[in-house]
Amino acid sequence: MKKLFPIMFLLAACSSAQSTDAPQNKAAVVYSGQTDTAIFAGGCFWCVESDFEKLPGVIEAVSGYSGADMPNPTYRNHGMHLEVAKIIFDPTLITYDDLLDYYWRHVDPTDPDGQFCDRGNAYKTAIYARPDQIEAAKASKAEISKTKPFDAPIVTPVLPAKTFWDAEDYHQDYYKKNPRKYKYYRNGCRRDARIRELWGDK
Repeated sequence: MKKLFPIMFLLAACSSAQSTDAPQNKAAVVYSGQTDTAIFAGGCFWCVESDFEKLPGVIEAVSGYSGADMPNPTYRNHGMHLEVAKIIFDPTLITYDDLLDYYWRHVDPTDPDGQFCDRGNAYKTAIYARPDQIEAAKASKAEISKTKPFDAPIVTPVLPAKTFWDAEDYHQDYYKKNPRKYKYYRNGCRRDARIRELWGDK
């Protein structure tokens, strides 16, 4: 299923503005050289990438596809794969538990059919956890289910990690390369407005 604001429509928009979604407070971070990864599905991978790259301790977020068995998925043909982001982080600066807590508060985990204006399987939420991560992910879901500030149940599944496939180059760092198109899409999709309705001001 295509986004409500498809790529060809977005490409027609003006893109001269400077991005205000660049990572914040990261210039002074000194990384240890150690890395770990986490994979999250949270709707549009442009937005998940943008949100996580703001976090000190996160080295990079990579847009991609995961969750199904079809090899070499593409944006135009990714079968039952979900749009995901692989978060590459320094575990001496930020923990997997920290990432989980941040993830919940940047998605709508009550929506079983997509995220915000993006509907369909590709845009569902999921946490794809390695064997050494799955208990932490399940515990995080249990905790957020008890402490969430709304009544609707959490429907985001915690699933065993499968192969991660990089998305096409033009999807990587889309929010940096095309700041005005990206902001037009994100605002039009009401992503931040819905997150505020659920979680309040983060």
